[in-house]
Amino acid sequence: MAELLLELFSEEIPARMQDGARRDLLALLEGVLREEGLGFSRARAFATPRRLVAVVDGLPRQQADRLVERRGPRVDAPEQAREGFLRSLEGLDYELVERDEKKGRVWYALVREAGRATRERLAERLPEALARFPWPKSMRWGWGELRWVRPLHAVLCLFDGEVVPFRLGDVESGDITYGHRFLSPGPIRVRDFADYEARLRQAFVLIDPEERERVIASEVARLAAAEDLVPAEDPELVAELRGLVEWPVVLVGRIDPDFMDLPREVVVTSMRTHQRYLALVDRSGRLAPRFVLVANTVARDGGAAIVAGNERVLRARLWDARYFWETDRKKPLEAHLPELERVVFHARLGSLGEKTQRLVALAGLLAAAIPGADRSRAERAALLAKCDLVTGMVGEFPELQGIMGGHYARVQGEPEEVARAIAEHYRPQGAGDRCPRAPESVVVALADRIDTLSGFFAAGITPSGTKDPFGLRRAALGIVRLVLENQLRLALAPLFRAAVDGYGERFATVDRGRLVRSLVDFLAERLAVHLRAEGVRHDRIRAIFGAVEEDDLLRLLARVRALEAFLMSEDGRDLLTAYRRARNIVAIEERRDGRSYSGGVDPARLVEAAEQRLAAELEVAAEVIARALAAEDFERAMRVLAGLRPAVDAFFERVRVNVEDPELRGNRLRLLGRLRAVFETIADLSVIEETG
Repeated sequence: MAELLLELFSEEIPARMQDGARRDLLALLEGVLREEGLGFSRARAFATPRRLVAVVDGLPRQQADRLVERRGPRVDAPEQAREGFLRSLEGLDYELVERDEKKGRVWYALVREAGRATRERLAERLPEALARFPWPKSMRWGWGELRWVRPLHAVLCLFDGEVVPFRLGDVESGDITYGHRFLSPGPIRVRDFADYEARLRQAFVLIDPEERERVIASEVARLAAAEDLVPAEDPELVAELRGLVEWPVVLVGRIDPDFMDLPREVVVTSMRTHQRYLALVDRSGRLAPRFVLVANTVARDGGAAIVAGNERVLRARLWDARYFWETDRKKPLEAHLPELERVVFHARLGSLGEKTQRLVALAGLLAAAIPGADRSRAERAALLAKCDLVTGMVGEFPELQGIMGGHYARVQGEPEEVARAIAEHYRPQGAGDRCPRAPESVVVALADRIDTLSGFFAAGITPSGTKDPFGLRRAALGIVRLVLENQLRLALAPLFRAAVDGYGERFATVDRGRLVRSLVDFLAERLAVHLRAEGVRHDRIRAIFGAVEEDDLLRLLARVRALEAFLMSEDGRDLLTAYRRARNIVAIEERRDGRSYSGGVDPARLVEAAEQRLAAELEVAAEVIARALAAEDFERAMRVLAGLRPAVDAFFERVRVNVEDPELRGNRLRLLGRLRAVFETIADLSVIEETG
């Protein structure tokens, strides 16, 4: 067995693209090998800022002989067609066979192809496969036609220690790689992956991104501990840093104490967003006047000049931040309201000033529905929530929107509930983000998302496939989390209707009923996504969503949970089988007879004891289930349904449905139709798949 080693050496690959490129390279190579009938034992991929690497172990040196099928003409086709097919097979080792197909018998040629040397096939297949590499963004350079993420400088490709010769763009493959750009830039000839990895390590290149991340994390922890500090949690930044360096060197710098009175978020954002520095905190969690940087080189002075240079850059950034902090505080947030009128929220949805007025109205409605929310404070927070968007600080650091509004609100003496609501109203921003808990914060966060969703849907701007440029799915998932995590009983349909009405004449001709239904359905879809992420099976979710029109997400969730528990029980599984049997019988007879069997059951025509028992118990159960559903006691409704099992079992054991008497047959079919209807008041059980 042999090894394939491939390296694509280029200018810097953006850190955000490296992990995706590793996956794509593996998928591409595995696809080529699979098409060529070449099995392997293991395939791995690596990436650094300047190279994309793959190594495949356990490849055969020679393809196995294989039988390839070639489809010919139909057996009854004209003789000329058969002769032309045979001419195309001249010189090949084949056997002709006939096969039956939908349109008749067809000739097939079973062609025996001798396996070729793997190295030869790779030389033919790799260049065309690599030429269509799916970079999210790519470029051309010079006079070549090849598109790559950045200009490609070299291709290393070895199979069993020998070069696989091919040309990719203007670059010829070979056995040469290159070390660290500054510390060991010369060419390096390699024999195989073990040699390649060892020589690059000697040349100050760690090809494994996970290893680089471990080095960074351990060094940061070691240097922080030396000063009795700990690194602030920021796994995303550490993961990005591994994609910026080939040889990580961790250094610690100092923050000028004069800037430590700035809001913590300002200092951290200045370091993180613009400079990719990690923050350090003391044992109590307070921000320390230190930062961590990751260099890509080993300096002769131990990094002193690098640290000093980065300290100067950070000092300049923080001077700008201090200027904005001091300037912005000279003007109360409310004074920015006229400026919001001149900022477009969206061309079809008006200005930020108009959005602010809609938020105030929605906040008043929501405050009345959310326990503990103070209406006046919620409306005040909604009025000021967007004002920091036109401040200098947020103009420089857009990541601080909302957060700075909270700080400025505290400075100007707003109640803490108002300041916190302003600061938190963009949350949650993602799956890992914390959800607001304070009532006024929840009010403004919901109002913002409800207004946004209603406006875009009314304008006909909705997510399509993978495209969601305005983050509407994220906004809907935010509503789902805000409702579920705060256990809020909210009727969403009236809120969406009020939100659309808030746009005034802009959407006067829009069908309100249809629009509100589509918005509630969209939220239900996001709830389904949320539940699937928690392990709830999709058919359980569809069974509930398909049976009821519901705008209370907590009630929807309770029904799903109750159905889950019911279908996990023995009675639930058996009743599901009985339901399917009843439904199938009725559906077949309805199609055959061309009529519905959903009418009332005639008690006088119930002649068998088993059908009399089922009819009686079914009517009692229907009333109890209706009361339980009205009381939102979904577990009780499921228990009552389970209690029907003995009567249902007895009916199918002792009663024949399709008897010769048409009146008796019709009555029994209506009884089964009634059974189906009672089941479907709880859930659309027709979509339930096999039970566990």
